[in-house]
Amino acid sequence: MGTSRGIIGIDIGTTSTKSVIFSMEGISLGSSSVEYPLLQEQPGWAEQEPDSIVQAVVQSVKGALVQSGLNSGDIAGVGISSAMHSLIAVDAGGRPLTRSITWADSRSELEARRIREQLEGMAIYRRTGTPIHPMSPLPKLIWLRENRPDVWEKADKFVSVKEYVLYQLFGEWVVDHSVASATGLLALDKLDWDEQALAIAGIGKTKLSTLQAGTYRLQGIATHYAEQMGLETSTPFFLGASDGALANLGVGAVGAGEIAVTIGTSAAVRMMANKPLTDEQQRTFCYHVADSSYIIGGATNNGGLVLQWLREYLFAGQKSVEELLEAAAKVAPGAGGLLFLPFLTGERAPIYNAEARGTYFGVNLRHKQEHFVRSGLEGVMLAILSVAEVLVDLAGPAREIRASGGFAKSPLWLQMLADILGQEVLVPRVTEASALGAAVLAMQGLGEVNDWSHIKQWTPIVKRLEPNSHNTEIYRELFGIYQQLNGQLPEHFAAIAEFQRKH
Repeated sequence: MGTSRGIIGIDIGTTSTKSVIFSMEGISLGSSSVEYPLLQEQPGWAEQEPDSIVQAVVQSVKGALVQSGLNSGDIAGVGISSAMHSLIAVDAGGRPLTRSITWADSRSELEARRIREQLEGMAIYRRTGTPIHPMSPLPKLIWLRENRPDVWEKADKFVSVKEYVLYQLFGEWVVDHSVASATGLLALDKLDWDEQALAIAGIGKTKLSTLQAGTYRLQGIATHYAEQMGLETSTPFFLGASDGALANLGVGAVGAGEIAVTIGTSAAVRMMANKPLTDEQQRTFCYHVADSSYIIGGATNNGGLVLQWLREYLFAGQKSVEELLEAAAKVAPGAGGLLFLPFLTGERAPIYNAEARGTYFGVNLRHKQEHFVRSGLEGVMLAILSVAEVLVDLAGPAREIRASGGFAKSPLWLQMLADILGQEVLVPRVTEASALGAAVLAMQGLGEVNDWSHIKQWTPIVKRLEPNSHNTEIYRELFGIYQQLNGQLPEHFAAIAEFQRKH
């Protein structure tokens, strides 16, 4: 097979949708990204306009096709990745009654707490693998029921943004097991909607889309959308999976003990497993990927966001990110005893506390701006270590660690990761990991690939970083203090969060 045939991987993200066209050998032939706003009109709300995302999908596919130089008939198929946990109420005509309520929306914190404390939250987590947290559609549904009865009564379906896009293109309500398993409503053992979770949400199965495998094929795109995208109406689309699951596939972390660490705006630590694995303390997620593969791990809210915040507010935007990293590199590991809890937007894994707040601890007169930057970067890495340790407890030691995301461009941050984890870190060649993962599932649906073993050939290692054992010792000591603080601060986090709400 030559490069005259292409597969499109679409990745529907929180602030943009990117489409990448890959050859049948996994080489990127063209890509296009279309941005849209994250609407935050009230404190804790984070929404998107569903139709702007449909347009972004259409425009990004067209842009990638133009850049690749391929024709409509050269596209063998399309796979789709999307961010998890979104929720849209739609009426019987498929029209949105709400915006898309994203994973970053925390309005249902009280509902999540009620499920955790009163409504068998741990039992639901064990069956569904989705931590009880306001990111999840389960508490969002309760919030809608109790706060928007006008919407609730008119709603014919509750869907994710991927389901909405596919309904516009094909007129069919369908959801892949992977996206469904991040709703808090899907029982992992039988890959069907969980009766108890549905009862707590107050809905029946008819209010949700039909469940299908990630290789499920949709064909017959609405003619006007096919024309706008530059595709044939017969081009097959495949459901794909969630962005986190597909990111592991796209960086080649698909075997037992292979951990993927991704840091963009937020961060995540994930590992594949061949059976559902949940944590006794509800510190991690477990989502279905495809076939008998599951993804376990945890996402932290504050990754590159911390560096962005430091640049904008500590330095008033007067220094570049590169200059901040240079300054941090001059400070020894441990930042002179300055420790940062990086909870600028609350925290997901492993503490799942929306009231957690960013905290600098140990400040003294000799700490300069560069110490605050170094400590900020280290705080992100300590948060990652706290998730990685839970994964190792659940699934055994990490055999390999693969790093991707914006932070992988920084030698300092990569070395910090190797030092804090105390293990070699591999950096694979990655072209949009989630989009590549989506393309692989489309290839699987077409019968072009039978398994994922070939993916490592498409993601060769371009850099290896060995840990510095002296630095590892320093970070282990610092991590002990970090964990102690985390254990002792929740009531103080709650108090200051309440103060902030009032004032």
